[in-house]
Parts: sequence; C-alpha cells; structure tokens
Amino acid sequence: MKKFFLLLFLCGFSLIAQKNLPTDYFSNPLDIPLILAGNFGELRSNHFHSGLDFKTQQKRGLPIYASADGYVKRIKVSHYGYGKALYLQHPNGYITVYAHLQKFAGAIQKYVKEQQYDKEEYEIELFPEAAVFSVLKGDIIGYTGNSGSSGGPHLHFEIRDASSRPMNPLLFGIDIPDSKTPIINAIFAYPIAGDAQVNRSQNAVKLRLIRQKDGSYRTERISAFGKIGFGVSTDDQQDGASNKNGAYKISANYNGSEVFKIIFDKFSFAETRYLNRFIDYGYYKKNRTRVQKLFRESNNPLSVIVDESESGYVTIADGFSSVYTIEVTDFKGNKVSVTIPIEGKQEEIRETKPIGETIDYVYFDQSNSITKGKFSVYIPSESLYENTYLQIESNADTLRLHEDIVPLHKNMTISVDASNYSKSDMSKLYIGKVNYKGAPYYNETYRNGTRLSIRTRTFGTYVLAMDTVPPKITPLNFEDEKWISKNETLKLKIEDDVSGVSSYRATINGKFILTEYDYKKDVLVYDFEDNIVSETENKLKIIVVDNVGNSTTFEATFFRKQL
Repeated sequence: MKKFFLLLFLCGFSLIAQKNLPTDYFSNPLDIPLILAGNFGELRSNHFHSGLDFKTQQKRGLPIYASADGYVKRIKVSHYGYGKALYLQHPNGYITVYAHLQKFAGAIQKYVKEQQYDKEEYEIELFPEAAVFSVLKGDIIGYTGNSGSSGGPHLHFEIRDASSRPMNPLLFGIDIPDSKTPIINAIFAYPIAGDAQVNRSQNAVKLRLIRQKDGSYRTERISAFGKIGFGVSTDDQQDGASNKNGAYKISANYNGSEVFKIIFDKFSFAETRYLNRFIDYGYYKKNRTRVQKLFRESNNPLSVIVDESESGYVTIADGFSSVYTIEVTDFKGNKVSVTIPIEGKQEEIRETKPIGETIDYVYFDQSNSITKGKFSVYIPSESLYENTYLQIESNADTLRLHEDIVPLHKNMTISVDASNYSKSDMSKLYIGKVNYKGAPYYNETYRNGTRLSIRTRTFGTYVLAMDTVPPKITPLNFEDEKWISKNETLKLKIEDDVSGVSSYRATINGKFILTEYDYKKDVLVYDFEDNIVSETENKLKIIVVDNVGNSTTFEATFFRKQL
C-alpha cells in the first residue's frame, strides 16, 4: 500500500513538473524544416537514445544556432561517440547538447584548435570558464557534420536537466510535424511461472496479428494459464521521413484496468544500460528485432516505467475468459491498439522450457571465477540480471564463453596464460572476440608478465590472436615531389586490418600538424587553413601505430605556394 501511494505521489509530481516546463524557452537549433532521423528514448544498442536526431538534408556545414542564452560549459572532440560536441549551460539550469558537428563556430573553433595544437592531440575535452564564451539565443555556435559514431550527416540535440538527465526535447515545445500512427510489428506472450503456459507451451509465443478496418489490431485468441507477461515490437514515424523511430508511450490494460505504462520523458545515463533487461535480449540478438517487455523483471530499475500493477504480469485462471490490450501512442497523440483475447485453459504442455543445465551455474548476486584450460573468467556480482547456466569451454587458444544471447550489465574479465609464446611474439598478442566473419576483433588488451587480460560486457567466442602486420598508409589527393598549391587538404588512407589503428602523428617540416581521423572511412585529413606549411618545399611525415605496437612511417615531399 505504501508503494502504491508513493507511486501516485511520484506520478503526480512528474505531471506537475511537466506542466511547469518552459515550452517557449528553447528554439530550434536549425533553420530548416525539422525532420527526425531518431527520436528521444529510441531503443539503441545498450542504451536509450538521449536526444533528437535532426536530418540535415544530407548536407554538412549547415549553421547550428544556440537554442537559448547561456555559455559554453563543455567542449569535447572525439573520434567516436558524439564526435565534435558542444554543451551549453543556460540560466534556468538546463543544458543543451549539440553533437556530430563538422566544426565549431568562430572564436570557439579558434580556441579548440589552439588547445589541440598546444597539447598536440586531436581528441580533447575542455571546460571553459563561464565568462569565456557567452552566447545569445540564435547565435551560430557550430556547423552540422557527421563526426564520431554517426551513420550519416545529422545533428544530435539534447536538453538535460540540472542533474544532467536527458529529457525529451518535445516537452519543451520543439515541434515535429507528425500525423502518422505508430506501427505494431509483433506481439509476444511470455509464460513466467513454472506451471504457466501459452498455447500449451512454456516458451515465448509470437502471436498472429490481424489488422482491423479501423487501423487497430487484434491477435488470434490464445489459450493460457498462470502468470503471463506480454511484449511488443513497435516503431513510430513522423511526417517527411520513411525511417522508423521509437515509440513515446506504451500502456497495457487487463480487463479494463491499467497494468503497465512506459513513457519516454526522461531517464538518467546511470540507468540506460538496463535497456538490455527491458527488451527480449536473446530474441534481439537472433532476429535483430527489439521486443519491449511490458512487465518489470527483477533487477530492472528503469524510471521510464511510470505505472505498473503486479509488475505488469497478469494471472490467468482456468475456465475464465479475459482481454489484454496494448496501446502505443506518439507524442502528438496518434495511437494504435492491439487486443489480445485470452481463454483460460490449463492443458497438457506440449512444449517445455529447455533448462540448458551445465556445470557452470552463475549466481547474479555473487562474484564468480571460472577457469577453463589456459583461460580464466571473472564475473563480478550483479553483472548478470538473474542466475544463469553458462556454456563455457576452451580449446588451446580459443575460449567459447557462452553465446551473446544473455546480457551483461558489468564488465567481466577474461585472462589467458600466454607463457608458451616466445618473448618476441608476446608483444604482438591480443585477445579478440570472433566476429560474424570468423575473424578476431581487437579488445583492449592488458599485459602482466605472460598473462593477458581484457574487460568486456559481451559473451561469445574469444581467441588469443597475433598481429605482426604493420598499418598501411596511402596518399589520396597528392603525390610525392608534386606541386599541390590548389589543394585545400591533404588526405591519406590509413588502414590496419588486424588489430586496428591505435594512434597516429603527423608533422610538416618537423612541426606537429592537426589531422582529423575518420575511422568510418579510414581517412586522415589535414586542412591547409591551419597555415603550418611554408612556401615551396615541405616535408610530410606520418607515423601510424596499431593496437599491438606495429608501426608504419610515411614520408613525402610536396611543393606549395599560397594562392
């Protein structure tokens, strides 16, 4: 009862807080029609999407405008993640974030480059004093791009509260035209308790969807008994785009009473990885479709679940008919529903749930150390969400560590004894996860004598691999001993097909130059606007090092006159 009143209080407080949000404070960060490539709360790999992704008409270099008065609080430049990102602090306590930029604007860009040259590093994180870069609403602060882990030109935009929790920008009046109803892809029923069943099965059952004339859905009637949960695969679309985004709100009712509701208004970064507990992780890994479970399992603290009765589970009695309904709603109020008629029947089970017993049974609330051959595996307490049988075996330099159908919340440690290798070979070894092509993908490998180790949050097959092949460097837009006065940039392809590129350094006439590495295209670029070159003859030198220390040095001479 206390939990019930606490939930009512929190929901009421949330609604009051939402009504008090400043809906005319933040303006659009782009001066083009806003079309979404991704929306807030969208299900991504290991996290919920924390902002809105605005399409930029497949263009780079569009001006980005400050959404409100404030100052530059943080600047980060990285090869991965957000790429070039800018964080603005606003007087009302909120923070806006602008990511995947091509470059920053004006004095900010100059300041960042000065710091990069001073530290002789491309990747950098800066926290200017509040008075250094104050901005007014509508000031140009940067230009759109495709930097970092971006799959195409767009602007990632966030609004965070005073506790740095991302909030749905649509709550603040950012308006996206949307007349389309959400899409239902699939519905699943999950028998939970030992005697529970759906259609005489103890395993998850995919239900057949039947489209109704009014646009809603119903499923075929199911027979069920015991404790049951349901799941839905759903998407949403907005006007002007064919890509599929995430749903805003999902609610479930049983016989007319609400039993579960999830709303993507706000979450914290500390909880975002619990997405892997919220979805049917095993089904996603096998079918690449994310099914949201409309029930709260143990070790799922997600705050986006705003209402629930009996953790979202329903109990079906023998001989009773009932109805379960799912409603998916987007931010504009467009909605679609699914009705699931249920006939309560306790029948002979035809399909039992496989137990998958092995000798390695891991308790989620205990630390576990397991040794197989030359490999050791340490799984910290609360890395798993529940007690789990794991299939673990080793053969020579290969460790088969279960299958990536079980999520890990914390890093486990895999270590291997490599004392059978020579001292000269030892430095070229690494532990890699075998990818879908059967090749090892480099994991950051630590060395302690003859023992190598990695930290990872993914089950799968790991091997002790070796890389003796140095990186390759190929010029793309110039040749040795040639004039390139008309070039705006120097471009080179840097590749390492085994362990991957770890670091690089470039100089002209012995002086450090700032080069930008696009790992998605394996291209390294130097921009001549930095004015490092001298008139006529210039000596270029680039050193690229891979993840086990193999290195390649490229040298060339080019001639250039300032035009």
